[in-house]
Parts: sequence; structure tokens; C-alpha cells
Amino acid sequence: MESIKQQLNKLPQAPGVYIFRGRAEKIIYIGKATSLRDRVRSYFSGKPQTNRPIETMIHEVVKIGHQKTDSVLEALILEANLIKKYLPKYNVKEKDDKSFSYFGITKEDFPRVLILRETELDSVIASRAKQSRSTTSGLPRRPRRTPRNDNEGYKKIFGPYTSKRQMEVALKIIRKIFPFHSVAQKTEKGCLDFQMGRCPGPYAGAISKKDYNKNIRGIQMILEGKKKSLMQKLKKEMAEYAKQQKFEKAAEIRNKIFALQHIQDVALISKNDDVETQNLTSLHNAIRIEAYDISSIGGQQAVGSMVVFENDKPNKKEYRKFKIKTVEGANDVAMMREVLLRRFNNPWTQPDLIILDGGKGHLNMAQKLLHDLGFVIPLVAVAKGPTRKKMDLYVGNYALSKEINNILSNENALKRIMDEAHRFAIGYHRKVRRREFKG
Repeated sequence: MESIKQQLNKLPQAPGVYIFRGRAEKIIYIGKATSLRDRVRSYFSGKPQTNRPIETMIHEVVKIGHQKTDSVLEALILEANLIKKYLPKYNVKEKDDKSFSYFGITKEDFPRVLILRETELDSVIASRAKQSRSTTSGLPRRPRRTPRNDNEGYKKIFGPYTSKRQMEVALKIIRKIFPFHSVAQKTEKGCLDFQMGRCPGPYAGAISKKDYNKNIRGIQMILEGKKKSLMQKLKKEMAEYAKQQKFEKAAEIRNKIFALQHIQDVALISKNDDVETQNLTSLHNAIRIEAYDISSIGGQQAVGSMVVFENDKPNKKEYRKFKIKTVEGANDVAMMREVLLRRFNNPWTQPDLIILDGGKGHLNMAQKLLHDLGFVIPLVAVAKGPTRKKMDLYVGNYALSKEINNILSNENALKRIMDEAHRFAIGYHRKVRRREFKG
């Protein structure tokens, strides 16, 4: 058998699940990682472990297996499915029923996806567990309490998961692709999620029952670890809509496919996330901000810039520049409209916040454009105030999350973002002018 060192060298720098086996090939621990090589190597670095069960486990490891995934989200789901299947002793050791959480899909006309503690599962699931230990974790069970949620039970349960916090982040990611109604009230009246686009509005008649159930089926397939099958299903559906010349429907499916292909762009867990450390990247760090600026001289050689900030840092690989093609004369708002239209005609990762260099006219234009294109994204326009010493902020008609409000209230951070958008636009404008001058 290969040495541990040789096995470590074969691990990829990719997200996935690692599997520690002891004697007789018995699985003793399963974990997830953003980088399989870095995470598993950290166990065998020679540094003393602060957790005694981890120290004991390392001495038992004989073989290291792994399964790569396309994203950290899929690693999280695969880890839960494998733990449920194999019940490795170091995953379940010294844990009671209250340590685990589950995703539940409710039995309702418009099903919801909920996160449940072990003790919140209703009597239907308890009776299923008696018949089949594979339905839940297979751990010794305590008598169940009456469930807190008032619903008709669950048609599907997924888990166990060891971190409720990670599940909450994962569900936010999934819900951006497949929105669903999440509250017990059977109405969209006063529903903030509906206004933000996270709820498709089944009770308001904004989505058919058939299309709503397609979203739920998509979530179910993700939680079952069937992303590849889901992708094939969506591609077939998109082709059928295109054949029927239902291009708006085809575009919706295209956007879902693209989002599924780019799940890895969202930070979910840190490299050190394991049994002893549930160190989760914050939602604030997961926010993608796109900032736009226009640069021209009297409307001549006009260009636009798009800069991207993720994890509070510029992501220069995602920057884009636009040479204005359809606007003549000094019409800044029209130029910005062209830039946004071209940007949203590309299947790039959708931002969580858009910041425009401009005033109320820019904001009104962008709100109408995104509405017409079918996007619901918070918008902000930033203009220098009359004294040029402070910024005037124009916020779109959206309810903003706490994380976005924190960003907008930090004038230094906002100035840094807009300065970068301006720098990138100016740099491209100078390049275009030099090129045209030489030509």
C-alpha cells in the first residue's frame, strides 16, 4: 500500500470530499474541503492537534480516498449523503440527536424547503425511521417533541448535516437559482422575499404550479447529489422552449444552467472547516459588487467600465470594458444604459449589488432596464455632491440586506470601489484615444 505521503501528493487542488479509511478498508471519517490537498495535508503536517479525538483518528488512518466536486456546495451535500450512508465513527462519535440538522421539503400545494433540527422532525418521519434506519441518521433516537412548524409534514428529508449555519448559506445559494415561497403564510402580501425576487410569488399568481414544482424538483435533485442529471434535464428543456420559439422561457433556463455551472464562485466554507472547526466564510464576503463608470470627452471616444469586488477585494479577472457603439454626443445616461444592456446580455455571474457612477437619472434608467430584462438586483447611484467633498447616494426601490447596508454606510469603502471603476474607465479611454490618434 502507498504511504500516506504518496497518497497526499495525489490529492487535487479542488473542492470535494475526503474519506479516511482504517484497517480492513473501514471508513472512519468523511470531511469536505475547498481544496482537498490543502485540507487533508493539514491533518498530517506534524503540528499537534488541539482535539484529542482528531489526534486519535489520524493514527488510525491507513488509506485516503476522495471524490472531487464542481463546487463547495456540492461537497457539502455529498459529505452529508456519504455520512448518512456509512456512519463513520468519528463523524458521529459523542454526538446526540440535537447535533444534526436536515433539509425538509414540505407536503403543501407550493412546497417549502426548511432547515430542521433532529427534534423538529414530525411524527411521520419518526414512524418512517422505525421502518427504515436509512431515512435518517441511524443514530440512537430520543422520543420526539411536537414539531414547532405547523404544516402537513415532509415529503422528502435530506441529511444529516453537522452545521446548521452552513445549511443556511447553502440554501441562500440554491434559492437564487430555484426561488421558492419560504413562509408559512399562504400569501405574498407584505412578503419581502417576493419583492427581492427570492420568492416567485405562487400565491400572487406570478408563477404557475407546474413551474413552481420544477423549481422544487431542481432543489431536490441538487440535495440528492444529481446535479449532472439536472443539467441535462434543463438543457433538454431549454432546447424544447427554443424550438417552440418561447425565447423568454429558454433564457430563464439558460440563466439557471449558467448559475449551476458557476456555483464554485461563491465562498461557502473555509479550508479549515472540519469536525473541530466550523469556520464559515461570512455572507458579507460572499457578496459580489459590480461598479460602473463612463469616460469620454464631450461624448467622443466614449467607453464604459465594469469592476467587480468580491470578498472586499477587487477581482480583476472579472473586470470588463465597453467601447460605446450606439450613442452619439454627450449623453451619459444613454451610454450607461448601453453598457448595462450589453453586460446583462452576457451570461456572467449575477451581482448582489450594482453601483453606478451618476445621479438619479442613472438610477431610474437602470431600474427600468433591469425590470424589463427580468432581473431583480439592488441598485445604487453615487454622485459627487455640490461641494465635491461628499458623495450623494441614490438608492433604488429595494429592501437592502444588512450586509449591503453596511457597505453603503461605509463611505471610505464606497469611495474605494468607485475610484477603482473610474481608474479603469479612464485607463481604457486613454488607450482608445491613443489608438485613434495614431490611426
